[in-house]
Amino acid sequence: MANPRELDKRRKSIKNIRKITRTMELIATARFRKAMDRASAATAYTNQIMKLVKDLVNAGVSVEHPLLEQRAETKNATLLVLSANRGFCGGFNGNVSRAGFHHLKVMKQESQRVRVEVSGKRGLGAFKQGQVAVDHCYTQFEDKPSYAEVETIANRYLEEFAAGKLDRLDVVYTRFESVSKQFVTIETLLPLGGLDVGAAEPATGTTVYEFLPSPESILEEVVPTSFRIKLFKCFLDTAVSEQIARMVAMKGATENAGDLIKQLSMQYNRARQGRITSELMDLIGGVEAIS
Repeated sequence: MANPRELDKRRKSIKNIRKITRTMELIATARFRKAMDRASAATAYTNQIMKLVKDLVNAGVSVEHPLLEQRAETKNATLLVLSANRGFCGGFNGNVSRAGFHHLKVMKQESQRVRVEVSGKRGLGAFKQGQVAVDHCYTQFEDKPSYAEVETIANRYLEEFAAGKLDRLDVVYTRFESVSKQFVTIETLLPLGGLDVGAAEPATGTTVYEFLPSPESILEEVVPTSFRIKLFKCFLDTAVSEQIARMVAMKGATENAGDLIKQLSMQYNRARQGRITSELMDLIGGVEAIS
């Protein structure tokens, strides 16, 4: 028969764990809402940039920029993997790391030299465990990525691409679409092939904007800005998806702890009742022996 004292002690410890997981669930929910607002705002900004490029096309401007040119040969490539600094978020970090390992093998077949950069301590630990050398690691990003910090990284990529030190940049991250839909995505950000200008309307020579000093000069600013905001959007999506994954994981842990507490309570009550019955039988037996 199980010891009621041990069952009660175990039940109390699981109750404490449930309090912790419930608190972590509430914190992740609050952080998720704030991060989702920032991601939504960045999405709207990115769409406006794409609309501006389409207006430039409609104005009769040829969309030509060094960042849009495909390199004939990929000598130097960089793989950037975006993970989290903390765990307790289900398979979030594991899925990104596995996708990064798989894509790294593909890039090594297509490029002469591949440099690996990782954001997040969990991703860094996974690549070190896989004995993959990491050239750069970024651990300063939490649930509120700063645009200034991402811009610094983006400017370095732009300088390397312009100098010929970088021919291709692939980013592995968890893309956020809705609360119930996030999936690991691999995007090539350099060269910029993601500018969707093919759906623009035929040039009519008129537009709702007046471009000063010229559409070409504006294009020189829009294309690099588009890359920066795309990279920033990847970091924002990662932050939102991390909080959603942690919220779901902690909710599941809280529910499992509640079910386990119910089972232990039933076992405790049975063991306690059995102990009481045994003591009563001993008392009755003793009384009968005396009488």
